[in-house]
Amino acid sequence: MATIALTPDHDIINAEIFVAAPPERVFQALTDPSQMPRWWGQQGMYRITEWKNDLRPGGKWSSVGVGADGTSFRVDGEYLEVDPPRLLVHTWIPSYRELLNTVVRWELEPRQVHELQQRGPQKMGTGTMVKLQHRGFAGNANAAADHGNGWKRVLGWMQAFVENDETVDTRPAFVPSAADKAS
Repeated sequence: MATIALTPDHDIINAEIFVAAPPERVFQALTDPSQMPRWWGQQGMYRITEWKNDLRPGGKWSSVGVGADGTSFRVDGEYLEVDPPRLLVHTWIPSYRELLNTVVRWELEPRQVHELQQRGPQKMGTGTMVKLQHRGFAGNANAAADHGNGWKRVLGWMQAFVENDETVDTRPAFVPSAADKAS
């Protein structure tokens, strides 16, 4: 499960999740236009339906999606840094909220995966510690909290896709709780 922390000034979201797959595979899930719509979303909530990108510094990217109520949205941006498979930095401009100068930074760090055997721990392969930072909320606590909750879901969806090939269509639909309906 992803961990999320907001800085005290509500400007930066920091998130982490471990994915049991090499950085190359995680980077591919984050940048391949044919994969992104397969995993980013959940029925009953929202989902990405289209993803386009020009994966290079200065290249543009865009995503189109649909909310649970059928409302269309989009998020656009520009790549600032691209260093496969370890780093991806891009701007984030959503149609659903006015945010200025927000930047998302993905760091993918290889981690050895071990399994305990009778003869002791044995290396099984390479996993990835995914570190995400989304900055630029300028103290807008509500926007930072909403995006923090969103990133927690997105990181979990990406992990489930990379590790288990779980997609928007195979994952259980989101059913709002009483608390979700009240907010």
